[in-house]
Amino acid sequence: MTHPTGQQITRDLVRPLLLTTWRFYVMIALFGAFVVAGLVAWLSQVYFGFGLSGINWPVFWGFYITNFVFWIGISHAGTLISAILRLVNAGWRRPVTRCAEAITTFALLIGAMFPLIHIGRPWLAFWLIPYPSERLIWPNFRSPLVWDFFAINTYLTGSLLFLLLPMIPDFAVVRDSTTGIRQKIYRVLALGWRGTPKQWHRLESAMQIMAIAIIPVAVSVHTIVSFDFSMAPVPMWQTTIFGPYFVAGAIFSGIAGLIIAMAVLRRLLHLEDYLRPLHFENLGKLMLVMALLWGYFVFNERLVTYYGNGPHEMAVFWRTQRLSFAPLYWTMVVCNFVLPLILLGIRRFRTITGCVIASFGVVIGMWLERYLIIVPSLGAKYLPYSHGTYTPELVEVTITVATFAAMCLLYMLFAKVVPIISIWELKAGEHPSPALIPPATEKHQLGDLHL
Repeated sequence: MTHPTGQQITRDLVRPLLLTTWRFYVMIALFGAFVVAGLVAWLSQVYFGFGLSGINWPVFWGFYITNFVFWIGISHAGTLISAILRLVNAGWRRPVTRCAEAITTFALLIGAMFPLIHIGRPWLAFWLIPYPSERLIWPNFRSPLVWDFFAINTYLTGSLLFLLLPMIPDFAVVRDSTTGIRQKIYRVLALGWRGTPKQWHRLESAMQIMAIAIIPVAVSVHTIVSFDFSMAPVPMWQTTIFGPYFVAGAIFSGIAGLIIAMAVLRRLLHLEDYLRPLHFENLGKLMLVMALLWGYFVFNERLVTYYGNGPHEMAVFWRTQRLSFAPLYWTMVVCNFVLPLILLGIRRFRTITGCVIASFGVVIGMWLERYLIIVPSLGAKYLPYSHGTYTPELVEVTITVATFAAMCLLYMLFAKVVPIISIWELKAGEHPSPALIPPATEKHQLGDLHL
């Protein structure tokens, strides 16, 4: 396969921003409708009370906290692919970095909403912030929920910078490839970028610093999320492996989400020359490693519980192994371990289709994992009178579906205003100093795309 030239790269990656088909508007309307339905469900819960949800004593965490942990985990896609691979200078990462970084930002935005949804009275969310009040009432700093506030906001700020910095040169490419009001908008977004050696040096230095800083922040975020569980007196939660267990699961689900996004973009935006089988195979290998690591942590958790043989821990253990939650548990094992082991461990199955199927299985399995960590344990606490059940209601299901629709909606809108593949990084892989300002001939070729 021949590599695209610089002009072809610019033309192919700018075209989705300039040409819009009716399918785009149909999909925007569809996902927007689901998001509106979720918003209506949440406003109904605020107005009529938290009783509309299935959350009740003793299971005070349900779908909302499951979604919170799940989306924070998905956000780790950008950290692994963009930051780590950038530091080790893996050349094959260039077409997938922006896809990953966008997932990180949008997943964090969605995940950060669930504490507000779950508290029932979102207008009191400022109580999480340590501010000097007249009553001198401060948040309980021993609570990991307070740490979540700082960790997630720090990670979100860093991820936004990590996403926006490498977009500046590409805004300059679009600026010089368009006319009219669109050119004026991208001129503002380009921040006066001209591609001088000084600007390139500052950009590369900033990206190197951000790549180094964002990795420990990302690891700390999901470690702190795991503290929400491991520091609570609940059966099967007080385990020392929850920190690395949650981080490994987050990276696992993040890679799966990235593969799905890449496959959709490859098909809809006709990016077959840029998102190649090599990228899916390499990500598939990474996901296979994480599947094996995930399998080890699950086996470790169950083995220690079984040999400990505590009555309350064993009650939760058997609920998930062969009682009411067994179908969900074994579905999780098949999706997260058996399916990736077959489709990604056998080379002939590690195709684009095989990677996508395995990724869908992992996304389903990781959501089930979060659910099975939360609900069975909360429904069988240490005291007999604190046992209970949990059944999600329509409000929770609607909001959950709306979050997946919101992810698709944000991603589509992002791909419509920003080149979803970094143009300058792709050119840098072919030429040491990519020319960002297209020549007159290229402008002329792009002239028929101006809207």
